[in-house]
Parts: sequence; C-alpha cells; structure tokens
Amino acid sequence: MREARLRPEFAHLYPTLTPGQWEPAARVAEVVLARLLLLQISEAPLNDRALDEQHFEFRGETPDGAPGRASSRAADEREG
Repeated sequence: MREARLRPEFAHLYPTLTPGQWEPAARVAEVVLARLLLLQISEAPLNDRALDEQHFEFRGETPDGAPGRASSRAADEREG
C-alpha cells in the first residue's frame, strides 16, 4: 500500500492533516482534493499529481505495483 506523510514545513497548507504521520496516500489525496474544492481553487491549474512531492514523502508501492523512488525506500528503512 502506498503511504504519504506531510512534511512539517508545509503543515500550514493542510490544517486537517497531521504532519509526520504516515497515512494511506489515497486518503491523503482525497483530503487534499476536497480542500481544493472547498476553497474553490478548482479554476487554478492542477498538477498531474494531487500530492505535491515537495510537500509530502512517500513509501510503499505505487498503485501500479511499482516500487517507490529510491529516496522513499531509504525513508522506509529509517522508519522500519
């Protein structure tokens, strides 16, 4: 399962998420997209991905089953 955690320096942008806490990436994406819709930012161009890689860290497999990036695997070992 792919997981994501909010980097503490971006916590102010996502007040409903707990920084540093690993959660299923799909759930985090739902929270982020819902916030965008609630803030009526839907007119702004969206990135290809809902979760900005500068704001979040990832671990685990991607939805297509591919392993995460090398930096994600290193983070997994530190958290392990």
